[in-house]
Amino acid sequence: MKTNDQWWKKSVVYQIYPRSFNDSNGDGIGDIQGIIEKLDYLKLLGVDVIWLSPIYDSPNDDNGYDIRDYQTIMEEFGTMADFDQMLKEIHKRDMKLVMDLVVNHTSDEHEWFAQSKKSKDNPYRDYYIWREGNNGKEPNNWGSFFSGSAWDYDEATNEYYLHLFSKKQPDLNWENPKLREEVYDMMKYWLDKGIDGFRMDVINMISKQPGLPDGVQGEGQLYGDGSPYNMNGPRIHEFLQEMNQEVLSKYPIMTVGEMPGTTPDDAILYTNPDRNEVNMIFTFEHMDLDSAPGGKWNLKPLNLVDLKENLTKWQTALHNKGWNSLYWNNHDQPRIVSRFGNDQEYRVKSAKMLATCLHFMQGTPYIYQGEEIGMTNVEFASLEDYRDIETINMYHERKSLGYTHEEIMTSIYAKGRDNARTPVQWDDTQHGGFTSGTPWIKTNPRYKEINVKNAIEDPQSIFYFYQKLISLRKEMDIIVEGDFQLLANNHPTLFAYERKWKNESLLVLCNFSANELVMEEELTSRIPEYKVLLSNYEAGNTAVLRPYEAVVLKK
Repeated sequence: MKTNDQWWKKSVVYQIYPRSFNDSNGDGIGDIQGIIEKLDYLKLLGVDVIWLSPIYDSPNDDNGYDIRDYQTIMEEFGTMADFDQMLKEIHKRDMKLVMDLVVNHTSDEHEWFAQSKKSKDNPYRDYYIWREGNNGKEPNNWGSFFSGSAWDYDEATNEYYLHLFSKKQPDLNWENPKLREEVYDMMKYWLDKGIDGFRMDVINMISKQPGLPDGVQGEGQLYGDGSPYNMNGPRIHEFLQEMNQEVLSKYPIMTVGEMPGTTPDDAILYTNPDRNEVNMIFTFEHMDLDSAPGGKWNLKPLNLVDLKENLTKWQTALHNKGWNSLYWNNHDQPRIVSRFGNDQEYRVKSAKMLATCLHFMQGTPYIYQGEEIGMTNVEFASLEDYRDIETINMYHERKSLGYTHEEIMTSIYAKGRDNARTPVQWDDTQHGGFTSGTPWIKTNPRYKEINVKNAIEDPQSIFYFYQKLISLRKEMDIIVEGDFQLLANNHPTLFAYERKWKNESLLVLCNFSANELVMEEELTSRIPEYKVLLSNYEAGNTAVLRPYEAVVLKK
């Protein structure tokens, strides 16, 4: 983490989920050659960094986040020669490549785990977290994030192993220094190839509370909540500082840690450059605001005042102390235009408004594939059309608890991860031009209307709006450096804020509703001092915002 070269502060990252991005060989699965074919498209958009979801050898229980071999490419995606070609082509276009680092767990088919299972005295036994049962039951009451118990019993050795995710994703034991050394060697292998950083999957779960105490079990819940004991654990900062010292500090790279269950105070510790841990983290708080008690599948409408309060908290807490990552979408989240916008009549307007609201904040913005053309959630009629293990497990667990099919599908339509995983819609031909074969997951039926070809042919498209946002960040230091002040805090549909730096000022006004919004005198009195920098409508009366209108004013 060379603090003298914080290139990532001015960068915009584009996430590729390779299975769904572009298929070059007609087998229905996106691949590395498919990515190479579309690099000029990403260059046209203007992004600086590509974050690639896992492409390592994997049995694909959790779409590549269950890794069988960290230094081999998944056959469906191509070969190491394809990878080397892709990296060269990315660098040739002055873009950078960030890889996914998944080291909280491996696949149960990884050689380390195959050895670990063999016997209690195998040298690899301690690479994973094994425990004896507790009175013939699991060692503790923790639930897995993918439903069911977080423990799986192994008859051969009469012990249980911990898996916070799928039972095919056993957790690694970071207390073991030999394991940590192996991980660091693997990281160096990729960095020596010339990659430009890591996005670290659930990295704040690598330190667990010794003793693994039971979690609180709510009424009607099958399992206890282990998160106080398996997130942000007692040695997490020590492990990250060691990783930084052994590996990260030796390369001019960018790092982002995926860290559920973190507060701004935690984030300052993780991202303060003086502490030498990571450059930025992904927080989840703003993505939980439309969840009722009991988790993400229990739906409630977004209260904009909550969202404003939350994003302001992160903007102000980390200013001059750490660094934010800014995102609405990724492979684990539903499509933002369907979630916080309006994916019907105001799809284009609300997609641009949401982009404006996020991209003028301080931090590094992340764009998820298809977001730049306003791709939407999908509603498959049958559970058989879904592929995501979390979704399928939840369906069966809720059925057993007495929920109706309709109730469960309503939750899946709103929050299921497959909303983000349908193939990128390149044009209006069959399967949206993603593949000449049968796609691994069905294409969103709206591909005839929503696709890249249409977007590039329309100068008013969402694509060109994103292009403009990206170029403004490069041109205007105030977007990167300025402080953040929320305005009209309690307004139920207006998200307004000011950025200030040196003698400059930006005023960002976003209408989060399908109704006209007449602004209060406090704001309108200031407007004449400003000029319009960007808007998602033709010029109008800035004192009255039209449905989903976004205006950025500059002084």
